Amino acid sequence: MEFDLTFILIAAFSAFIAGVAKGGFGGGAAFVATVILALVVPPAAALGIMLPLLMVADLATLRPFWKQWDLEAAKAMIYGGVPGVLLGVALYRVANADALRVLIGAISLAFVAFQLARNRGWISPPRRQMGKGMGLFAGLVAGFTSFVSHAGGPPAAIYLLSRGIDKTTYQATTVLTFWAINAMKAVPYAFLGVFTADTFKANLIMVGPILLGCWVGVYAHRALPDRIFFLITYVLLVGAGGKLIFDGLT
Repeated sequence: MEFDLTFILIAAFSAFIAGVAKGGFGGGAAFVATVILALVVPPAAALGIMLPLLMVADLATLRPFWKQWDLEAAKAMIYGGVPGVLLGVALYRVANADALRVLIGAISLAFVAFQLARNRGWISPPRRQMGKGMGLFAGLVAGFTSFVSHAGGPPAAIYLLSRGIDKTTYQATTVLTFWAINAMKAVPYAFLGVFTADTFKANLIMVGPILLGCWVGVYAHRALPDRIFFLITYVLLVGAGGKLIFDGLT
């Protein structure tokens, strides 16, 4: 891994965006950092770099939203996340770098398609509140996609939106849920050799920007319209995701 100026600038920018997403916008778009990093380092390295940073961001954002979450919903998704993470481990053991590039790119494009469809009203929240069983299933899917790309937002969003909760409760619940799921991922990542000396060095470069992003995100949660932030992340995800798919296939 080359720690040149290009890498430092890309890493700092992606960490800042991830921090803002974690701090104020449900955290779903935080995986844009993984997608961007996978353009300049191997996908496994991108995953290994981002997980400790996301765990730091989880801790930084727990306090501002402490006990404002929907605990029942969070517990259902956390329990469901356990088999989801195990499925992610099984896939990771047989996938090569190009397969991971295509998968991460496809998830990024699917994420944008889901968000746009939801914003335009093509996908509406379920009229009835989803029960615990659907929460477990949402957690399973979120655990799997989070393990292979740090992108567990959409399944969590579908379940939480059905519960008719407000913006702050939604944010707090996602913070608690993905704090737990990210903690689950750390042990298998370590055994799979995802963490290396180079990923640790990258963490030192990026921890400041992601903490700054978390601080900005907490304040932007109340002041900045969601559409402005997500417009930026959608553009980044489409461009980076498309490039990863192209690289993986060619």
